[in-house]
Amino acid sequence: MVAIIDYGTGNIFSLCNAVKRAGFDYTVTCNTNEIKASSHVILPGVGEASEVMKEIDSRDLAETIKTLKVPVLGICIGMQVMCSFSEEGGTECLSIFPERVLKLGGEGVKIPHMGWNRVNGVNKANGLGVGLFDGIEQGEWFYFVHSFAPEKGVSVLTTTEYGVEFGSTLIKDNFVGTQFHPEKSGVAGERFLMNFLNTSKNY
Repeated sequence: MVAIIDYGTGNIFSLCNAVKRAGFDYTVTCNTNEIKASSHVILPGVGEASEVMKEIDSRDLAETIKTLKVPVLGICIGMQVMCSFSEEGGTECLSIFPERVLKLGGEGVKIPHMGWNRVNGVNKANGLGVGLFDGIEQGEWFYFVHSFAPEKGVSVLTTTEYGVEFGSTLIKDNFVGTQFHPEKSGVAGERFLMNFLNTSKNY
């Protein structure tokens, strides 16, 4: 059973449908016992970092998320709050990944970054998560909607350029984060999600 964490923000309809299409049963929950008993956990959402952290803390989910041993996927803001700090609201986050989340910028760059962009250079040195991109071409297009993004650091598996180069996929142990939305990224996104859901062990 896949646990999709419901912390009260964001539309998760597309994500639920994508998990269902992949052939996996899921539950939408904020119950810590259900989350701990699941085979995979997804932390989804859109929103503002400080508000998301307030919702996570108000449901006593922070420690549960940080101590999970099953594969965990954070998507967009779900991934950002798995980092150490976000410039959005000056927010202290879960510190699963050591990277900070910084505001996008650059000459002639419109914020938010909204639309399709390439995901580049699967980091072969970070062999933990290479299998997540099995069957996906280098430089494949994925869908993004965001104004902040992780800096490049030790957890970075892939990068994307938009004014600056940022980490578009992060990985550490059993934790994976994507700045892109796999559930909105067509065939490539479905393949990425399937690769994640088909793993049954730490990366």
